[in-house]
Amino acid sequence: MRIDQALAWAVKQLEGGESPSVDAKVMLADILGKSQTYLFTWPDKTLTPSQIAEFEDAIERRKAGEPVAYIIGKRDFWTLSLFTSSHTLIPRPDTEVLVEHVINWATGNVSANTPNKPPLSICDLGTGTGAIALALASELPQASVIGVDFLSDAVALAKRNANSNKINNARFMQSDWFSALRGHTFDIIVSNPPYIDETSPYLNEGDVRFEPKSALTSGDSGLSDIKHIISHASTYLNSNGLLAFEHGFDQGDAVKALLQTSGFVNVKTIKDYGNNDRVTLGQWP
Repeated sequence: MRIDQALAWAVKQLEGGESPSVDAKVMLADILGKSQTYLFTWPDKTLTPSQIAEFEDAIERRKAGEPVAYIIGKRDFWTLSLFTSSHTLIPRPDTEVLVEHVINWATGNVSANTPNKPPLSICDLGTGTGAIALALASELPQASVIGVDFLSDAVALAKRNANSNKINNARFMQSDWFSALRGHTFDIIVSNPPYIDETSPYLNEGDVRFEPKSALTSGDSGLSDIKHIISHASTYLNSNGLLAFEHGFDQGDAVKALLQTSGFVNVKTIKDYGNNDRVTLGQWP
């Protein structure tokens, strides 16, 4: 079977899915250890029997709904290539909005750039793959970044991703939110916590069906973990420090109100690439 024949077969098998052509190309390129450009350049190249078998297995898994990121074991995020696992959420493009605005705040904050000031300190709560922590560390090389997660498997995965991307200014540790961070303070605390309501029908759709529910859902209409973080954050934030969240598309007003009620200032909500409320941040005075 040639590359073009394999892709045509795969697209037909995945017909009716979200992105049959894209999924087929991503998985075949990964199996071949080549770029997607190679697939177009050498469409007449013949696959080996083992490559065909591996591709057929990948297509069957995708037909069953398993996310491509879990099938190939990695996902691109920001400028990084990250290993993934079923223990953690799959990094998504909308989370890059959170990264972008935290970087903008960090680079534009006068106190953060004061001469002789210690390196900017950042904490990523619920780090998962390490996506947010590593993206921030890669763009802010003078910063000191800590990513925490209550799952030891997630911590190990984040460390692996730091090593594979050669990022040396981020470290990872096991912690249930702030539990292992006593004595630490930060200029920035950032989090993409569980924020989906436990009864949401969204949990039965698409890739989300395969992702860990503990990383997706939270009580109190999806706000329980966000409330917990806000209620404790002031103890761990330096003066004028930033607290920034990713949250659900319909939670912007609620998160904004929670931050303001807790004493945060300069609170604002930012829309994602689909024009939905997605990120809210506030500054501790």
